[in-house]
Amino acid sequence: MTAGHLDPIHIVGGGLAGSEAAWQVAEAGHLVVLHEMRPVRRTEAHNTDGLAELVCSNSFRSDDAEANAVGLLHQEMRSLGSLILRAGDAHQVPAGGALAVDRDGFSAAVTQALEGHPLVTIVREEVDGLPPASWGSVILATGPLTAPGLAQAVAELTGAESLAFFDAIAPIVHRESIDMGKAWFQSRYDKAGPGGTGADYINCPLDRAQYDAFIRALIEGTKTSFKEWEAATPYFDGCLPIEVMAERGPETLRHGPMKPVGLTNPHDPTVKACAIVQLRQDNALGTLYNMVGFQTKLTHGEQVRIFRTIPGLENAEFARLGGLHRNTYLDSPRLLDATLRLKADPRLRFAGQITGCEGYVESAAVGLMAGRFAVAEREGRALAPLPQTTALGALIAHITGGHLLAQDEHAPRSFQPMNVNFGLFPPLEKAPRNETGRRLRGPEKAALKKRALTDRARADLAAWIAGEAPCVAGQELSRKSESLTD
Repeated sequence: MTAGHLDPIHIVGGGLAGSEAAWQVAEAGHLVVLHEMRPVRRTEAHNTDGLAELVCSNSFRSDDAEANAVGLLHQEMRSLGSLILRAGDAHQVPAGGALAVDRDGFSAAVTQALEGHPLVTIVREEVDGLPPASWGSVILATGPLTAPGLAQAVAELTGAESLAFFDAIAPIVHRESIDMGKAWFQSRYDKAGPGGTGADYINCPLDRAQYDAFIRALIEGTKTSFKEWEAATPYFDGCLPIEVMAERGPETLRHGPMKPVGLTNPHDPTVKACAIVQLRQDNALGTLYNMVGFQTKLTHGEQVRIFRTIPGLENAEFARLGGLHRNTYLDSPRLLDATLRLKADPRLRFAGQITGCEGYVESAAVGLMAGRFAVAEREGRALAPLPQTTALGALIAHITGGHLLAQDEHAPRSFQPMNVNFGLFPPLEKAPRNETGRRLRGPEKAALKKRALTDRARADLAAWIAGEAPCVAGQELSRKSESLTD
């Protein structure tokens, strides 16, 4: 494979977005220099030096491309040759209807693919200010834990402060320390999903007295303290600490991550649990399980004490306890153009969570598009806008201006991190009807509407891909990184 241009495209940040952007650029035939500051500079959340390290959950969430927006996003990224989805599929672990991965195998596969690509050079260094002008085209994919020097430089350049929120990490438990005399394996409603069997989660039941005591302990437990500058930082609603959810009302958790529906305790099938804690496999060996939805800011000692009151976890040994870190993101609708370039300095393009998307898959998806935008710009051609009817297009539109009210850039609004969801998609032209032409209501209508939205998205993305011959889906992967499972 030969480079289409002698000057490389520089990418700062080796997380999911930066790794995906680098792959897209290199696979299009252009030189890439990928700058990753680890291990020269560590972060509060990372544990390894690997590219695309997963610091929170090991789940890419639903893989259902017919009825779920993130599942549709998976499918769209696969069709565009995503390295992140390819590695995820190769290293999946059972997780019901979700795509979850062995985090170490996944990161190693991404690292191996990029290290082995003939057009990619990986430089381990911190970029502590604005990239030099000599770099030319740059993609900043530094994630929610951008180094202070670079973050400050971007803030000074834009004249606006970056917004911020807290993101919390869930604990991981050693499988052998879980009491299976009280817990059991089952997926909700016995749903199998990719690589699963329908019995993919470990379930720990609580009766009413146990649940009420657990809620009190969460609320009363000692939490990590905030620094003065952190006090006004909001949480992202999609990743609230479990004790914050408990503070919103005693029934919140049993209608959220601890909901007992779709599960039957084989140890006592006649008794319905008040709440159930689920644990999801975290590595390929099945020796580690993470506590689903249990991100927390409790102190480590309190986590051990309180979580061991859960039936089945009385003797739990923790491979990792939960934690809390501060994430930063741009006011992207005001600062970025339609191709993710910084309006104040168009040579800089942004990707990943720093743009205000939320979630592993969304971060990688924005990296994928940033890479393709950079390639089109380098080749001097116009890249047709993504249809907003697609998951990719809806996500990019939200980040780059779809959130602005009435398309008025001066209209008051609050830009917040966002997972991909059907609420970002343009409405259907016609309300869904059944085969007899009758208008539908309730669950039947919702299911048919989701199918109509995903069918429309697939058709529109196929048409978009057909018009992008230089970067078509299904390009053969690099000769040096064909296997991500070795």
